[in-house]
Amino acid sequence: MGFSSKAQLVGLFICLLGAWAVAGNFYQDVDITWGDGRGKILNNGELLTLSLDKASGSGFQSNKEFLFGKIDMQLKLVAGNSAGTVTAYYLSSQGPTHDEIDFEFLGNLSGDPYILHTNVFSQGKGNREQQFYLWFDPTADFHTYSILWNPQRIIFSVDGTPIREFKNAESLGVPYPKNQAMRIYSSLWNADDWATRGGLVKTDWTQAPFTASYRNFNADQACVWSNGASSCGSTPTASWLSEELDATSQERLKWVQKNYMIYNYCTDLKRFPQGLPPECNMS
Repeated sequence: MGFSSKAQLVGLFICLLGAWAVAGNFYQDVDITWGDGRGKILNNGELLTLSLDKASGSGFQSNKEFLFGKIDMQLKLVAGNSAGTVTAYYLSSQGPTHDEIDFEFLGNLSGDPYILHTNVFSQGKGNREQQFYLWFDPTADFHTYSILWNPQRIIFSVDGTPIREFKNAESLGVPYPKNQAMRIYSSLWNADDWATRGGLVKTDWTQAPFTASYRNFNADQACVWSNGASSCGSTPTASWLSEELDATSQERLKWVQKNYMIYNYCTDLKRFPQGLPPECNMS
């Protein structure tokens, strides 16, 4: 083999290695933290699965912490009768005044839709739930669930379509997640005391093990927090740090909220008889 052929092969290998690194590799990116072997990394790090049986669920967390970011993960949820199960995928810090940005997928009986439950905690306070049905079967294939978290807003998206925006309302006295670095966590667990129809439908353990699958984790557009410093520097300039919804995205958000939102804390007057939370009055 001539020198030029060897050089081409080396170049090709480097290109392939670069592409592989960009796609994310679960061996490098996460630790499976519980489940006694029920969490598995497969396909040379390209696929991760969590499983749940009557003895235990399973979960993982990211190796890195982030302070703001644009983060994607593709999930394929538990198929069939998933009633009683919850697949959680979220960002969280630690401690009693933690911040948290949640996707939770509440299982259901075969043929009935999953409920996508979202929440935002700031300084330990949550109670900001919005819930949605999805416009597709989330068990048939992988779909991309994304969080954009910058100093002005948090946007939850599904396959690039925004479903929820939580704006910084510090001017109204509402704490906003901006000072605590967060890891990514995910878990599959049994919550049949509340997850499906308020706990009326229990987990059918004859269907176990239940399995959720993950691929294409991408946190390339995120500020990694390490040793008290951000990888984005003291004066970051990345465009996503000031990103907001354009007119088209705002229309798509309205479409989702009109057709697929099934609960919004900002309209629950019975829950807040003294008045809705102040951020609910923001346009």
